Amino acid sequence: MIRTKDELGTEYREHMRDGKGTVEITNFIQGDDELCGKGRLFAKISLKSGCSIGFHVHEKDSELFYILKGTAEYNDNGNLRSVTAGDVTICPAGTGHGIENKGDETVELVAVIVYA
Repeated sequence: MIRTKDELGTEYREHMRDGKGTVEITNFIQGDDELCGKGRLFAKISLKSGCSIGFHVHEKDSELFYILKGTAEYNDNGNLRSVTAGDVTICPAGTGHGIENKGDETVELVAVIVYA
């Protein structure tokens, strides 16, 4: 199967996980069955300047970010770190994370959520 860029769905979430601003999410899949029931998200996320995804805990799944563009502040279970293009973050089940764009350039990342 091939899904063209014109077939991808884009959604906008205000204050995602109690974060700041509006987050743009371009979904690459149309349901967890496309990940063989092993996950629920495979998407590109864009954070404009000042936008964030608030800190949240993953109880029954894990989330990975691959930073495509820009620099952001990543909250790694309470430890704040700078992440930039080419970095990978891993939030295992039972831990938490958040991410904020404090720069001027839009931050783009690929996010994958897999079930624990």
